Amino acid sequence: MIDKVQIIAEAGANHNGQISLAYKLIDAALEAGADVVKFQTGIPRLLISKNAIKADYQLASTDPNETHLEMCEKLTLPFEDFRKLKTYCEKIGIKFLSSPFEIVSIGYLNELGLDCLKVPSGEITNLPYLRKIGALKKKIILSTGMADLGEIEEALCVLIRGGTVRENITVLHCNTEYPTPFEDVNLRAMLTIKAAFPGIHVGYSDHTQGIEVSIAAVAMGATVIEKHFTLDKNMPGPDQRASLEPDELKAMVTAIRNIEKALGSGIKKPSPSELKNKPIARKSIVVAHDIRKGEQFTEENLTAKRPGTGISPMRWDEVIGQVAQKNYEEDELI
Repeated sequence: MIDKVQIIAEAGANHNGQISLAYKLIDAALEAGADVVKFQTGIPRLLISKNAIKADYQLASTDPNETHLEMCEKLTLPFEDFRKLKTYCEKIGIKFLSSPFEIVSIGYLNELGLDCLKVPSGEITNLPYLRKIGALKKKIILSTGMADLGEIEEALCVLIRGGTVRENITVLHCNTEYPTPFEDVNLRAMLTIKAAFPGIHVGYSDHTQGIEVSIAAVAMGATVIEKHFTLDKNMPGPDQRASLEPDELKAMVTAIRNIEKALGSGIKKPSPSELKNKPIARKSIVVAHDIRKGEQFTEENLTAKRPGTGISPMRWDEVIGQVAQKNYEEDELI
């Protein structure tokens, strides 16, 4: 049986820079049954230059006249707010996680005492960043949007050389288009990652609309599922439209937990619930028509019928040719 899949409810920047909304997102994640609620921590001026442009999906959902830097500044919470949010998570019983988007934020989240850090897709080719986070020797979740297998290998080498234990790394297959078209998901790439890097856990960071791809990823062996969620898809912000609303997040969690149960141990044997059906659904060797004592059992005077409480038809060849030791009536078990 697989271990419990870790479900990360990605609040990201869907709080729109308001801690009051961040608290509500935490409550919604807990209510939905998620294991973890995740945010994004960063100082915009340290990760975005004045000349950086927005992605198409960001242009479509935010003010086209503001720069990438200006957009992110509006969506950012101060460091101290993350301390408050972590404390709140601990109080109500959900794990707090965040992605540091630059080196200063790595240090800050480390000071908060997080035992796990999430590397966002955009940092997978950032050598100084990877060295810094790898040296902390924590559990690491590495998103791989836009990356090929060689880039994943290079990032893993940096993290492991830095001191992170291989078994403490989970690599998430990911596509960074928001929302991701189904034809671009390429979910089998998660299995390619698993095969390429033995000892590394794999999962899926889902930016598609709907919940079916996350559910499929669990059926394929994902140990972690990350999914953006929001209080309302109609709220302003670049990620809202590609996020689940609370009732959808809850439906996803329920479906994943059901899939976990359904995957089972992998041992093929009758389940406890179906054992009672064996004598009803299976057949036994019975008399096809009346047989007198001393007659020989033949292909013509025997047949197989329900219930399965007598001799199994798999022993047919053993019975054929034997002599009846008593009188039998039609349909009587041998």
